[in-house]
Amino acid sequence: MAQIRVKLVRSRIARKPCQKKNLDALGLTRCGREKTFEDTPAIRGMIAKVSHLVEVNE
Repeated sequence: MAQIRVKLVRSRIARKPCQKKNLDALGLTRCGREKTFEDTPAIRGMIAKVSHLVEVNE
């Protein structure tokens, strides 16, 4: 499967609890952190919830 890289570019401060939990599940705890994931519908859904906070590279 394809890989996607997700980078946290905006702060988690003053975000809704559900968005913070999504970022925790993705492993993005600080600005500038970058993780690589398999491109699955579940991961895409999690990214869609916090799309305004992250940058996605395929």
